[in-house]
Amino acid sequence: MTRHCRSKSCIVRRKPFVSFLLKCLIFHNYGQSSSLNLVALTSVPIALTSLERSQVTSTHRSFRGGVQCDYIVHWHRMSATELRELLKGRTASRDVQSSRSTLEDPDRGKWGSKTEFILSCLGYAIGIGNVWRFPYLCYRNGGGAFLVPYLLMLVLCGIPLFFMETTLGQFASTGCITLFRICPLLKGTGFAIVIVNIICTMYYNVIISYPIYFLVMSLRSKLPWEDCNHEWNTDKCLKLGTKMDETDNNTQTSSGDLTNFSTVWKTPADEFFHHKILQISDGIDSPGTVVWELLLCDMVSWIVIFLCIKNGVKSVGKVVYFTATFPFAILFVLFVRGVTLPGAWEGIRFYISPQWDQLLNIKVWADAAVQIFYSLGPGWGGIVNMASYNRFHNNNKWDSIFVPMVNCGTSIFAGFVVFSVLGFMSHKTGIPVATVATGGPGLAFVTYPEAITMLPLPQLWAVLFFFMLYLLGMDSLFVQIEAIISSVTDAYPKLRKHKQHVTAMSCFVMFLGSLSCVTNGGMYVLQLLDWYAASISVIFICIVEVVIVGWIYGCSNFIRDLEFMTQEKVHVWWKMSWKYVTPTILVFIFMTTVAFNSPVTYNGKRYPEWAHALGWIAALASMICIPIGIILMLAISRGTLYQRLKKNLWPSSSWGPAVEEDHAAWKSHIAKCTTDDCTSTLSFSHPLPCRLKH
Repeated sequence: MTRHCRSKSCIVRRKPFVSFLLKCLIFHNYGQSSSLNLVALTSVPIALTSLERSQVTSTHRSFRGGVQCDYIVHWHRMSATELRELLKGRTASRDVQSSRSTLEDPDRGKWGSKTEFILSCLGYAIGIGNVWRFPYLCYRNGGGAFLVPYLLMLVLCGIPLFFMETTLGQFASTGCITLFRICPLLKGTGFAIVIVNIICTMYYNVIISYPIYFLVMSLRSKLPWEDCNHEWNTDKCLKLGTKMDETDNNTQTSSGDLTNFSTVWKTPADEFFHHKILQISDGIDSPGTVVWELLLCDMVSWIVIFLCIKNGVKSVGKVVYFTATFPFAILFVLFVRGVTLPGAWEGIRFYISPQWDQLLNIKVWADAAVQIFYSLGPGWGGIVNMASYNRFHNNNKWDSIFVPMVNCGTSIFAGFVVFSVLGFMSHKTGIPVATVATGGPGLAFVTYPEAITMLPLPQLWAVLFFFMLYLLGMDSLFVQIEAIISSVTDAYPKLRKHKQHVTAMSCFVMFLGSLSCVTNGGMYVLQLLDWYAASISVIFICIVEVVIVGWIYGCSNFIRDLEFMTQEKVHVWWKMSWKYVTPTILVFIFMTTVAFNSPVTYNGKRYPEWAHALGWIAALASMICIPIGIILMLAISRGTLYQRLKKNLWPSSSWGPAVEEDHAAWKSHIAKCTTDDCTSTLSFSHPLPCRLKH
């Protein structure tokens, strides 16, 4: 990586006590290296002779225009003798070479461009939930009126959380475990993030394996869920839209009041999903055997994921150009097809018609907050990890506003896609929209596939829809798995040279963990883990994060670091948000999630008590890391309890920018704030107001 030295930063300032700040020293001849153009020095309190000073000054003036910076040298690595040798152009210091490698950090990697970061964030935030969860929540909670609390929660909680996590990741350039050098006492939070990611990644890959199965079956001349004439169908299978006298099989009839038809009949798509794909058992206490077709799809998905992420951000950054953009194209095509169908606008009207009285229902506000929270994905480590590959001085504020807004816009747009087709389905069958409208896997794998069979060229629309679902899920998995791997390799840097092996081993271990979800009772296990492991634990992790930023590390310190990094002032709103507003909303989300939590069920089947206990164990498996970490840090520290707490609540010595040049400049910035009482600007390349007397 090369750095450009601008004339503004190449300023030689005199300081008292014969110390002065050297910003750029330029050498024509540097030993055997003909490529060396510049050596930048920061904060060098070395007494040089007047002759040496004139050499530095004249050299600077000769190259006042921008030049290539090939090496960065730091004062604490150079003695006065070495500096004089450098001025004479005689020797090359070993510290110069090591400093360059530190700056470039080739083993960890960086995004090739800002576009790669934005696309990765979009791919992570926009997932299957935007298609199968938000539309259903919107119509159930007041239609268009639901957008009021939804957008309000976006501004008050979603965007501030996203901005906070991208700032943490970009500033420290590290993964989830080592990120908590900011507060060593709560280092266990990093391990909690890794554990919750491992648990959820195992079953999430099984979810995106279902579209692979559907894709293969969609290539047939006739969709296998189009009628009830298959060996997996039961006598309760009903083909929507047929008449009693159209077939000898009276299980394929439809007439009369079908408002409650789902309690009596099952559609071909329903039975295809549950009896053919899942081969579902009677309950979680009947695990059965492995469903081999589903196991094969699960294995294929893991192989595809590994091939895409094996080279870290270098490969992910290229793959997302397709996987993060193509779903938008498919969604637009499905939208155009949907709104041109008869009955489509009836479904859309049902989706957006506001019911303003619902705004008085606290459950509506809770659903809006929860949807924003889970849609953007804070607390999982993915946002932190993606931002850690950014350039240090990237302005992440607008990134953190743009991505959540696009995410919410996509959710709203997906509602039009879904309900236009549901309106057509209602028009075709006579079943009310309220009856056919469902959320979750039922919408993606039962209701929408059933509606597709009523369209012309159903194979085409089936391929597009399920390919879109797989891409949406795959992007989210990219980031989650990369967050796990980066956390491990950042904690143990020697593993970076073997990252492909670490990635392969991680994928294999999680593949083994997913085997419990591809059995006959696998859907019950999947639903159980999703209900408990991915709920309150992630919210709790986010609460810990905002408490660290707002109250332990200090919001003023955090804003000081953010301003130093982005080179621009931060509005006071962000401080108010991180310190008061966002923590309050997160506590509200946590409390309502617990208060409105109901026992997990699937297809109306209740779980036994031991299954609920297992679910809570899965939730506590991650959260327990936080108190364990506190106990361990206090145990290994010395002094009184107060001294131990004080020491471990304060950032460790290794906290700060990862690149040495940035770290040294950051330390100088803090010192400047202290000596100048935070009333002056920085003395190096970018003037920034100091906000805190550190």
